[in-house]
Amino acid sequence: MIRRCLSILRLALPVLVSQVGLILVNFADNIMVGRYSTEALASASFVINLFNIPMLCAMGFSYGLTPLIGLLFSQGKSTRIGQTLRAGVIANLLAGIILTAIMACLYRYIPQMGQPEELLPYIRPYYLIFLSSLLPMTLFNAFAQWSYAVRNTSMPMWILLACNMGNILGNYILIFGNLGAPELGLVGAGLSTLGARIAAPLAILVIFMKGKAGIPYRDAFLRRPEKSLILRDIRNVATTSWPVALQMTFETSAFSLCAVMAGWIGKVPLAAFQIIVVVGTLGFCIYYSIGTAVAVLVANARGKVIENSGENMVSAASMCRRVAFDGYAVMLCFTAVSSLIFIFFSKQLMGAFTNDAEVLGVAYTLVFPLVLYQLGDATQVTFANALRGTSHVMPMLWIAFVSYVVFGLTSTWILAFPCGMGVYGIVLSFSVSLFMAAALFLNSFLRVTRG
Repeated sequence: MIRRCLSILRLALPVLVSQVGLILVNFADNIMVGRYSTEALASASFVINLFNIPMLCAMGFSYGLTPLIGLLFSQGKSTRIGQTLRAGVIANLLAGIILTAIMACLYRYIPQMGQPEELLPYIRPYYLIFLSSLLPMTLFNAFAQWSYAVRNTSMPMWILLACNMGNILGNYILIFGNLGAPELGLVGAGLSTLGARIAAPLAILVIFMKGKAGIPYRDAFLRRPEKSLILRDIRNVATTSWPVALQMTFETSAFSLCAVMAGWIGKVPLAAFQIIVVVGTLGFCIYYSIGTAVAVLVANARGKVIENSGENMVSAASMCRRVAFDGYAVMLCFTAVSSLIFIFFSKQLMGAFTNDAEVLGVAYTLVFPLVLYQLGDATQVTFANALRGTSHVMPMLWIAFVSYVVFGLTSTWILAFPCGMGVYGIVLSFSVSLFMAAALFLNSFLRVTRG
């Protein structure tokens, strides 16, 4: 058990560092934007939460590569890894084009979404900049999942850290007009983020094409395939990708619609909601990192047992369970740490975002529901990723729909409006959907690995 836990931590650590880097950029964005004006912070909340839907849908779609390449890596099939990655890149770019087209159509309906009228001049340009970043992000996602699946989790980490530092510097220059640049406010934050999201896929593509990491897979990736073979590989990738993408879409849509509901209440609750969501991502980045390691190791365990003819599927199921529950033990330790940070340092964390006493007063009241949903979030991330590692991803679709859309959004509206709890009820409703999803993902994983 100790050896498996250490393997999980070794794989998770670079992903965690990458995620912490992203969180720090998110913190820097929101702190600088919040210091610029409450209107800018509220507008950023609306756009970011709305774009979380296609962004996490695209990320979820890329997750379909992890079990496929992880299984091939454990069997030493480098040529098939290169072919699968090629299909994954094509499939992810197609998904990115579709998501960009959908969000472009949605742009015209922004005035009908019930947001405060004074925020629209901030929202519109920021929305268009975010729209431009979707396609390059999907390219990076595909190559990052390949790197994770072959246990090279450090390479995407260094790329993201470098791009994140550039993003923070760009924020400093463009938001406030430092170093002779024009003062662009929220637009400047968006342009800085766009630059980072273009630089990341360019960097990982150059490393794959020119560096040592891509040598075992490059020839197969670049070799011109037969049309029937490339269609077969794209179909295989899509089969494991779209259920995960839709699962994350349902989950993210529910939470993004919560931001829309917060905007119905007013700009102060919306700004406070954004602060609590950004602070909460400190916990999620830990859970995501460990979950990624669990998915890779479950896929590796499954691949090794399948390859070894002396083992049967019962032992494969047993090994997958051991990996998942060892990962969950690690996850629970970090959940306790993140919860304690939220309890004892919430005022310091939230106070960094704004000087607006009214916004902070509302944000401070949301600490209890923030801490409450951490266990549910950690559990659902663990067993959703364990299920993803087995490649049995279809249950993820209905679980997400029932948990996040049917029960989650219903409880959000009831707690916020009929019960009169406002933004407190919105954040409290996160626990309803996350704990339900956690129970259903655990049950599905145990059924799949029954043996």
